[in-house]
Amino acid sequence: MSLVERVAGLAGEGLAWRRQRYGAWSRDAIGQKLGIATGVGVLALGAAFLLASGGDPARAADCGNVAAPGLDWSGCSKTNIMLPSSDLHGANLAGAHFDSTDLSDANLTSANLEKATLVRAWLKTVLADGANFSRIEAYRSDFSNASANGASFANAELQRAEFGGAKLANADFQKAELGRADFDKAVLSGVNFSFANLSRATLAGAVMQGPVSFGGAFMYLTRIEGLDLTAATGLQQAQINLACGDNTTKLPSWLQAPSVWPCPPDDPDDKD
Repeated sequence: MSLVERVAGLAGEGLAWRRQRYGAWSRDAIGQKLGIATGVGVLALGAAFLLASGGDPARAADCGNVAAPGLDWSGCSKTNIMLPSSDLHGANLAGAHFDSTDLSDANLTSANLEKATLVRAWLKTVLADGANFSRIEAYRSDFSNASANGASFANAELQRAEFGGAKLANADFQKAELGRADFDKAVLSGVNFSFANLSRATLAGAVMQGPVSFGGAFMYLTRIEGLDLTAATGLQQAQINLACGDNTTKLPSWLQAPSVWPCPPDDPDDKD
């Protein structure tokens, strides 16, 4: 017999006993007693239901558990703490808060970080192949030398993020906000920048070993000096006219370098 059935049976026996014991009482008194007993029974049933269904919302995630592969930290607050070299392979970190947290050298392979916040977080040399970073907020976060091949950063907020030296083969940055992000020496083979905001981002120095999609990307003052874009797809002349290249920039055959590149000198404030 289930817990709910046992509680319901006890409540029914209690009502029957009260009717037998106080049968000579007035109807009003009986009504009062039955009302109290019924209320107690309802509360007991409610408690039994919560126990049987595991309805405690605080237990929905493993917020109190230490980092481990496959754990559930969804929605948990892990801000401003040290988690370097943690193994979070395959963990559910959706909506978690890692602002100013050190995750350098952590294993985030195939982890789900959708809608997590990682503002000013350290993810240097993190292993994040196949991870889901879509819709994250990661202003000024450091992904330098990370391995994020096949990872998704779609619709992510990554202004001023650092991706220097990162391995990003087949990564998806579709519709991401990448203003002033730095991709110096990053490997960008097969990357999707479609409809991303790349204004003032630094792609100069990146290594493009395969097709990279720029369809619909906003490239106002995007640094492409010395970049080989001959295998790039989706590029339009209007994008190139807004970007910052030089005489070493290589373009697809259907595009031409502007007579004068609209590139101001580096602003020291960009490094702040």
